[in-house]
Amino acid sequence: MLSLEGVTSGYVEEIDILREVSLEVREGSVTGVIGPNGAGKSTLLKTIFGFLHPRHGRILFKGNPIQKYLPYELKQMGISYMLQEFGTFPNLTVHDNLILGTWILRHDKKLVKQRLEEIYELFPILAQRKADKATFLSGGALRMLCIGKEIMNRPKLLLLDEPSAGLSPKFVKEVYSQLQKVVNQGTTILLVDQNIMKALEVSDYMYLLEMGQVKQAGPKEDFEVGIRGIIRDSLMAR
Repeated sequence: MLSLEGVTSGYVEEIDILREVSLEVREGSVTGVIGPNGAGKSTLLKTIFGFLHPRHGRILFKGNPIQKYLPYELKQMGISYMLQEFGTFPNLTVHDNLILGTWILRHDKKLVKQRLEEIYELFPILAQRKADKATFLSGGALRMLCIGKEIMNRPKLLLLDEPSAGLSPKFVKEVYSQLQKVVNQGTTILLVDQNIMKALEVSDYMYLLEMGQVKQAGPKEDFEVGIRGIIRDSLMAR
C-alpha cells in the first residue's frame, strides 16, 4: 500500500533527519516503527503526510508517487495522521470534534450519522462523554477521541504517532485493544511508539530507526527474540 524508496528529509536546509529510508506498509497490516528519541520517527510520519517534502527519494501510495502532495490532498486520497500532540478542539464537545473529522463526507448526512454510531460502538467511553467538551476528558479518553476523529472517514491508511504517550497503563491497554478493530474495518496502520512491547503486540512487521536510518526490519517475531534477550540481560545484571 505504502512504500518509501531512499527517502531523505529534514527541517533545516542541509541537515538531514531521515537518511535514505526505505520501508513498506502492506495493506491490511499494522506496521510498527520503534527507535530511541531523536531517531526520526515523527519526522518519518510528517514526511509521509506532506508536512515535510523529501529532498531525495520517493513515497508511493498504491503505486502512485505522493511526495509532492500537501496534507489536505493526502487526506482526500485516504491517508489520515494522528499527531503525537492531541489534535482536538478543547472547547468543542466530543460529538462536535468527531463531526469535524468528517469534512470529506459532510454532504452525506446519513453516512456521517452511520460513522458516528460506529465510533461510539468502537469507543464506548466517547458515547458516554459525547456532550462533554474535549478539555474535560482524561488523557486516555482524549487519545481515543483523536483516533476516532481520524477514522471517521474510514481512511485507507492511518499514521499513528505515539498513541500511548503520557497515558496510564490502563488507558494504554484500552487504546491498543481497539487498533485491531480499526484494521478489521479496512484501515491499514503505520504505528510509531516508544512503548516497544505494545507496538510488538499489535504489529505484523517492524522497523527499527536509529539516527535517521533503518537499522533492522522484519516480522515482529524477529524483534521479540532480540528484545526479550535485552530484558533478560538487564534483569541478570541487577
